Amino acid sequence: MSKISANVLQDAIQEILTYSLQTKKRNFIESVELQIGLKNYNPSKDKRFAGSVVLPHEAIRTLKVCVLGDQLDVDRAAEAGIDAMGVEEMKALKKDKKKVKKLAKSYDAFFASNTLLKKIPRLLGPGLGRAGKFPAVIKPDEDMLAKVAELKATVRFKLKKVVCMSCLVGNVEMTADELAANITTASTFLASLLKKHWQNVKCLYIKSTMGPPQRIF
Repeated sequence: MSKISANVLQDAIQEILTYSLQTKKRNFIESVELQIGLKNYNPSKDKRFAGSVVLPHEAIRTLKVCVLGDQLDVDRAAEAGIDAMGVEEMKALKKDKKKVKKLAKSYDAFFASNTLLKKIPRLLGPGLGRAGKFPAVIKPDEDMLAKVAELKATVRFKLKKVVCMSCLVGNVEMTADELAANITTASTFLASLLKKHWQNVKCLYIKSTMGPPQRIF
């Protein structure tokens, strides 16, 4: 259950949208980010956490995805208009670190069938994993476009050495209700990962790419 006041959240979202769309409109679509500060949490002593949640609405506008697979996967990807790389193409890279690094930089995410997933390290080496882009599994009966849409709506939280973090929750072209739903879902999920839940949340802010932050908790 969210501890964020609905009125405070709506007012903050309205401030962001007014600033970005009227007061100081930019020549690009600004993203909206949720910024989190934790309290009574010691990353060096307390258990670190990681988790991901699918938001009600897509948070990422554009996501460049590549499917790594056999010929059937490649054909399915082509039908969906998604880039793909077959086994022979992967073999041709010969685990060359520079080429695999370039491949990792070319895409935001990768998908691979379950059968091929285990072969990725043998075909490409550890490069994708080191880049934090090891492929997600896609099943033979899954709709590839639906999978991409799900990925666009997925946010991940991972506590490292500092007690502050952030995640993308949308953009200024979304409605206030859509942003509110995403922010509520993301913050409630984060609280569920914490040792003392909302008691470990010091502050929450939302801000657009170029706009001032608005405190919501």
